[in-house]
Formats: sequence, C-alpha cells, structure tokens
Amino acid sequence: MKEIPVRKIITSLKEPPFSESFSIRNVADLLSGTDMVQELHRHDFFFILALEKGKGDHEIDFTRYEVSDRSVFFMRPGQVHHLKLKAGSTGYLIGFQHDFYNPHDKITSELLREASKKNHCRVDSSRFGKLYNILTGIFLEYTRKQERYRDVIKANLSIFFIELVRSRKNNDSRTDNKSPYAQERFDKFIELLETHIVSQKKVSDYAGMLNLSIYQLNAITKRTVGKTCSNVIDEYIILESKRHLLATSNQINQIAYHLGYDDVSYFIRFFKKHTGHTPDAFRNNLR
Repeated sequence: MKEIPVRKIITSLKEPPFSESFSIRNVADLLSGTDMVQELHRHDFFFILALEKGKGDHEIDFTRYEVSDRSVFFMRPGQVHHLKLKAGSTGYLIGFQHDFYNPHDKITSELLREASKKNHCRVDSSRFGKLYNILTGIFLEYTRKQERYRDVIKANLSIFFIELVRSRKNNDSRTDNKSPYAQERFDKFIELLETHIVSQKKVSDYAGMLNLSIYQLNAITKRTVGKTCSNVIDEYIILESKRHLLATSNQINQIAYHLGYDDVSYFIRFFKKHTGHTPDAFRNNLR
C-alpha cells in the first residue's frame, strides 16, 4: 500500500532544532525565474502561500483556485494540493509544524483553527499591505536570527492570523449568526475526523469523544454547515478516498482496506452513491 506523497518542511538555513518545525521562503528566490509545478501531494505541516503578485492554478482538495495578486492560501496538514505557479510571482511561502505554534495554549490553538479554516482568501490592497509587512518582518527575523527571534516570529504569526481572519470577515457580506461555541465544537469534530476516520465512522463515536449526545452533535453540525453529522462523516470519507485515488496508484481494494472497509464491494457502492461514479471511473476521468 503506497501512501500519498508527503512533503516535509524544506529550509535553506541550517539550524535543525528550529528549521524542522518552521520555514519561510521568498517566492521569487524559490522560483529563480522559472515556473513551479508541483504534482498532487500532501504536507505534514501547515502551509501558507501569500502572494503579492501571482499567476497560475492551485487545486486544494479538488477545489480549483486561480492564483492572483494579493491572495493568501492556507492549508492544514493532510490536505492534498496541486500547484502551478508562474515565474515572476512574488510573496512568501511559510511552513510550520503544529507543535511550533504553542498547541497547548487554548487561545493560540483557537486562533490557528480559525485562520486555517478556509483555504483561500483574496485581500484588498490596503489590508494585504498590512499582512505582507508582517510576513516581511517574520522573514527578516528568520534570516537575521537576533536574540529571541523565535518568540518574535510566533508573536507576528498571531498578528498575521488575526489580520487574515479580519480580512475574510470584511470580504464576507453575509451576516454570521453561528454560535461561537457551536463553531468551536464543529471545528474540533473535524479535527477528530481527520485523525480517527479510518477506525471510527459512527456518529456516536465522535459524540462520545466530544462529550456530547448524538442529538447535540447533530444540532451543532446542522447549525454550522446545514448538514447532519452523518453527512459530514460521509463527505470526509469520500474526500479521503478521492485523495488516495488521485495521489496514489493503489488498487481499489487496497484503498478500501486502508480506509477501514473489509468489504470492497460495499466501499465501491458507497463511493458511487455519493459521487455518481465508481472509484475506477472517478480516477480515470480525472486523470
């Protein structure tokens, strides 16, 4: 069973204890006058691509985004993407492990969860300038390595996340009537799905992990995304199936077993019910 290709944080500076958990690269230097084409893969770290100028295509979990000026892409560990970035693009590319950004602190964990909730944001020029200045400051700290530069980088990341969330809310004209508690519980539910979906597929499993009743968890998912908890679980299984179908050459039975299905024919019926295609047909059509 081949795993989906996983990329590690790549650094150009030699400082193993820190560089393995955080990196920031200048996009223009990274491209060096040539196009960047990355095949479908996933990361084991958070990935931020903030572009002052940019052209190309970026597909994240099978949703295609056009790369444009003043855009920010934010990916969570485990998501798959395919990036085509044209020469002449400018900006910063950041990668950091979850343990780098104070995971045991509730406030910073919630801020990271909120900032990474959406994969793409187009920012107006004035707000983007503020975001870009923060990233430039982080880049300089990372390059110069003055006293307590790690602390400065973490503090600036928090400011960047706050400003990014503000930018999204400013761009969204819809009134948000969602309960903060419901949103926080839903986000935690998604985190649990990403970790336990292979072995846990029942609503009761996740309700128990969240110390909620099945009724309470269903009420939260309906209020947050307008779907039942079962719908959300099924959608995540289909997403993970698509990731393996397109990012690996594994046989259908191997993918089924990997996702926790002993009955391959049931997995095929389940996939076709939710997508309209068999796994083989889906793989062949998109490739």
